[in-house]
Amino acid sequence: MWKEEKNNLYKKFLFKDFSEAFAFMTRVALIAEKMNHHPEWKNTYNTLEIWLYTHDAGDIVTEKDHKLAKAIDELEKKS
Repeated sequence: MWKEEKNNLYKKFLFKDFSEAFAFMTRVALIAEKMNHHPEWKNTYNTLEIWLYTHDAGDIVTEKDHKLAKAIDELEKKS
């Protein structure tokens, strides 16, 4: 579940291993690029953390962030 706090949407993902985490990041990157919206994220082994906020709107959460979060959730369901 995404948490909205400190002007961003945040979610932590856990995977079986680094390869799974990196593959998921790659799929997210392709979606984000198509949306012209680029997340802040951190990957450590099997853990991925994502923060979403819109730079062009002054680093706040916008509809653009919610759309990307929804797309990421759909991707997660397929994984």
